[in-house]
Amino acid sequence: MFYSKSLANSLFKYKRKVLTHVWPSVKRFESTCPPPKILFFGTDHFSLPSLKALHKNGSHQLGVVTSFKSPANCVRVFAEQANLPLQSWPIETSHCLDYDLGVVVSFGHLIPVHLIQAFPKGMINVHASLLPLWRGAAPIIYAIMNKDAQTGVSIMKIEPHHFDIGAILAQREMAIKSDILMPELHEKLAHLGADLLVDTVNNLQQRLANARLQDNKNSSYAPKITNKIAEVSWAALNAEDIYTRYRALYGFKNLTTSFHGKQIQLIELRLPKKQDERVQLKPGCLSYQRPLKSLLIGCANNSQVEVLQLRVEGRKCMSAQDFNNGFLRQTKSLQFMENKQIAC
Repeated sequence: MFYSKSLANSLFKYKRKVLTHVWPSVKRFESTCPPPKILFFGTDHFSLPSLKALHKNGSHQLGVVTSFKSPANCVRVFAEQANLPLQSWPIETSHCLDYDLGVVVSFGHLIPVHLIQAFPKGMINVHASLLPLWRGAAPIIYAIMNKDAQTGVSIMKIEPHHFDIGAILAQREMAIKSDILMPELHEKLAHLGADLLVDTVNNLQQRLANARLQDNKNSSYAPKITNKIAEVSWAALNAEDIYTRYRALYGFKNLTTSFHGKQIQLIELRLPKKQDERVQLKPGCLSYQRPLKSLLIGCANNSQVEVLQLRVEGRKCMSAQDFNNGFLRQTKSLQFMENKQIAC
């Protein structure tokens, strides 16, 4: 189809007028739209940066749902200090009616269908992994324990009946340093998640429209951490594996072993800077290194790990030197075991 020159000029002028006058008005309208009214669900130190970020972002109506079981609940403390409407879990549908969007960050409870459906814009969740990797309660711990090179945060829609399966609205990646301890990565991801949450809330319609389904074929799971994971199997794990598990559980659970029938908690570990080939230790067997003031323990594959601090069942935390003076000098069996002692 061909147009006359005058018609083409008219169309060009009309398009320029729209771009010059109408489109900026549309963009101004979008930028001045207030953030959605949000009801926030959270309980812990991973939740808190997200709540603070939403509050700072200027939500003119922001409410909080949390557990009242612990008086030291940091989310509850901040909500009270900021004079935010506060509800104790569980709640009723009526508590959701004044809000547009539900936001869940490290809440620990499965949200029932009637609450999800009570929000006009649904509910979204901040999860500390690059979903579908590490669905579940302990994604940060499993990412370190699995020696992942990177992790991140995901904002996803909450779906009924299951955790961590909803469509992805946004993700951000973060490298995992080879020596990082769990609390440091936990804090970094909490703030990364808070930043991404605010960006998602401010662009909610676009994020919802472009949400993508998770690929279940690539999913992995991070279930709750049990005491069994903290038990060291000296013959099955090499020194790097044990140190990695120590970093992953640091601040949450101490690695455990057994010495003469008493449980031992390993408080501080490190890898030797250079392994002395002259020192040969069977898995679990230990030797006190006087110059380093540490316990050297044999692991799988002829590897070794150092212990600097530990706690004997029924006693306070002690140094490796104190353990040597108080326990090792009094026995000929110098071996940590899983269940019972076998002399080296």
